[in-house]
Amino acid sequence: MGAGVQQSEAGGGRRRRRGRRRARPMSEINVTPFVDIMLVLLIIFMVAAPLLTVGVPVELPKTAANALPTDSEEPLTVTITADGEVQIQTTPTPRDDLVNKLRAIAAERDTDRVFLRADGAIPYESVMQVMGALNAGGFSNVGLVTDVGGPTLDSGRQ
Repeated sequence: MGAGVQQSEAGGGRRRRRGRRRARPMSEINVTPFVDIMLVLLIIFMVAAPLLTVGVPVELPKTAANALPTDSEEPLTVTITADGEVQIQTTPTPRDDLVNKLRAIAAERDTDRVFLRADGAIPYESVMQVMGALNAGGFSNVGLVTDVGGPTLDSGRQ
């Protein structure tokens, strides 16, 4: 695998009378196993990376808006599911306790940015109630998360 033995020839191709040929170690490194291992690791990471994004399954409404720029800190995400349940990141939270938990989280974070994901089937009133709780909890920079490719209200664009 790594080092091999090379036979040295003495006398320009003639055989020596007195003994065997002298063996000397080969001083080349075989990099093929290292390349194979790196390719396997690359494939493993390429397959595993999409599986690392975990979220709550929500049918987001579609819109023509562009994505917001991201910060270095992991964004706080509040989700309202189709059945009206509110979740902070992936933790279900009762609506009565939402403001207190948001205040505790806001005290530990550097930014007041929060992303609100809401199922398209829930009433507008429910979304506004959660946005009011976000504001009361100390988060005034609220971004509404949608899917791209939705209808536009501009008749000139598609």
